[in-house]
Parts: sequence; C-alpha cells; structure tokens
Amino acid sequence: MIDRYFPEFFDVFGDWEGKAAFCTLKLFPFPSQIVKMTPEEVLRQWKPFVQRGVGIKRATKLVETAHKSIGITIGSHFAQREMSSLLDQWELFKKQLEELDQELEGVVRTIPGANEMIDITGLGVATVTTVLSEIGDLKKYKHPQQLVNLAGLSLRENSSGKFKGQTTITKRGRSKLRRALYLAIRPLVAHNPTFKALHHYYTKRPDKPLKKQQSLIALCCKLLRVLFVIGQKQCQFDGSKLLQGIPQEKTLQAA
Repeated sequence: MIDRYFPEFFDVFGDWEGKAAFCTLKLFPFPSQIVKMTPEEVLRQWKPFVQRGVGIKRATKLVETAHKSIGITIGSHFAQREMSSLLDQWELFKKQLEELDQELEGVVRTIPGANEMIDITGLGVATVTTVLSEIGDLKKYKHPQQLVNLAGLSLRENSSGKFKGQTTITKRGRSKLRRALYLAIRPLVAHNPTFKALHHYYTKRPDKPLKKQQSLIALCCKLLRVLFVIGQKQCQFDGSKLLQGIPQEKTLQAA
C-alpha cells in the first residue's frame, strides 16, 4: 500500500517500524495530508510518540518529499482505514509476541543451568531459548562433541582420490541450532572479553592462524562446550578457563 500511495516514503524513513515512521503511517500516511502541514506541525505530531532521534530536518524532508510524490490519490480515504486496520493488527501481534517471549523466558529460567547461561555477557535469552529447544535435556548427553555433531559443526575433509580438498563443517545436523549459534557468536566476540580474546588469538596466532569465518565456527563449538558444562554442573561461566594456554600478551591485546 505504501508503494502505491507514497512510493517515496522510504526515501525519508529506512524502516517503517521506526517510531517516527510508524507514527506517520498512523496519523498522516499520504502525501495529500502531509503537504497541508509545515515541518513544525509534523514535528509537534511526532513529539508525543518520539522522544528523540528525529528533528526538524527529518520533518522538513518528509514535507518536501510529499510535495514531489508521484503516488496515486484516488481512494485514499478507504486506503487510510485499511492502513489503520493493518497497523492495529500489527501492534496486537507484536504485543502477543512480547507476552509469549516473557512466558517463554519464565519457562526457560526453570531449566537447570539456564540462568547461568543467560548471565554470560553477550548471550541473550532468545539465543539460550533457541539452543535449549533444539538440544533438549543436556543431561542426556555424555560428551560435548555430541552437541557439536548435532549442530553439524564437526569437520570433514573434502577429498577425491589423490586430490586433497579443504576441511569444512559437515552441516549434517540441525540447521536452526547451527544458525542460532552463529548469530550468537558475533555479539559474543564483540562484547564478551573472553570470546573477543579467543577470536583475536585464533586469527592472529603465528602458527596456523584461522580466517575470521573459521574462527567464528571454532568459537561456536567452544560455546557449545561451555553450555554443556554449565548445563551439567549449573556453574557460573569462568572465562579464565577458556584462556588457559593462550599467551598472556595476546589476551591483553584483544581486551
């Protein structure tokens, strides 16, 4: 609908779910309404819903863009009613999802070791929820390598006859678990001092350094081993144990 009535909307807003963009769609979604307003009036309409992040420059751009719009104008009255209905539904679904997330978090926190996992800097509730839903009861596993295999992160060599190929992960496992781990490891490398130091060491070590992608995969396996231990013992994460054997100067450079 936006692309028909206001195709230039995303020249002003990058994301329709942003507060100012959503407010605009709720109050005055079409150029025919916006051209009747001044930038100051637009800003006043936004203020109750958007506390910061947008100002007179954005409001001015919206008004100027509306004046140049090539969107259709026929049927805008009923189009606005449809737009309002769709946005109301979206808000309802969003609220229901938030309530479901809260309920899921409450359930997850009853699982032995889950609270300790969530306490790891850079690891969110959503990741722990997804990982545990894919893995199940950690008590049924005897070795962390079983989790690595389950995620399809174990290594294999792609060879044929005399040809020795590259070593890659098997991907013979649960793709959702593998994806959750990969999405989790990036913020861990960015915000968790232990994983940041490990990534720095793996990619900068003088003996067989890993490429960044290889390092992230190795750290996914490391994360699974950490979760295995925590699930088995319900203990707090101790990053110093993971850094044992790594030269101290490498650790200090990454911190």
